[in-house]
Amino acid sequence: MAGEWMTRNDKAGVKLTEVFNKNGFDTCYVSTGAEAKAKALSYIGSDDVVSWGGCRSAQDVGLIAELREGAKSGKYKVIDRDTAGTPEERTELMRQALLCDVYIGGANALSETGEIVNIDGNGNRVAAMTFGPKTVIVIASLNKVMPDLDSAMMRARGTAAPVNMSRFDLKTPCKMNGLCADCASPDRICNYFQVIARCKPAGKIKLILVGEPLGF
Repeated sequence: MAGEWMTRNDKAGVKLTEVFNKNGFDTCYVSTGAEAKAKALSYIGSDDVVSWGGCRSAQDVGLIAELREGAKSGKYKVIDRDTAGTPEERTELMRQALLCDVYIGGANALSETGEIVNIDGNGNRVAAMTFGPKTVIVIASLNKVMPDLDSAMMRARGTAAPVNMSRFDLKTPCKMNGLCADCASPDRICNYFQVIARCKPAGKIKLILVGEPLGF
């Protein structure tokens, strides 16, 4: 059964690669998270400064851990907001990340029509994915693919955001019952909605599609 599942995903991955490439993304498909990490590292040069936003898939494949470990030995140059000692320092590191060479982002949902959808709390992740860094790497598994843009937006808001919210010590309706609501909470994380319909300049966003389920 697992082999059949991967075969279906592999076929879908190849087709989706064609769709996203037509929209200007530099897209590839891999079956496993290990392959995704290796592909992502191939996009990072020895002199590149690398940073990232909230990207669970990149964490799941071990990419963020490897970059942090490599930074200790000088193999990689990173801007890591989690090294900050104060909230002010954390914000400053997030601002510096907007001009890094390689930024690692994520996707809350993808559409079969070739769009990347994200929802952000502070806006730093979606800002960096559209302008600033020279290269953006997005690792996204096929479990995030929806038929069209409307359903992708529904997934981002109704599925990804409530699960993401469970990681934080904040109070919102979705934290309480797991369901999206008409949220007016000051702790709301659904503040910035982003649809990347086409990559400009072409090839700036390196989209790695993965058959193995990752993230949420």
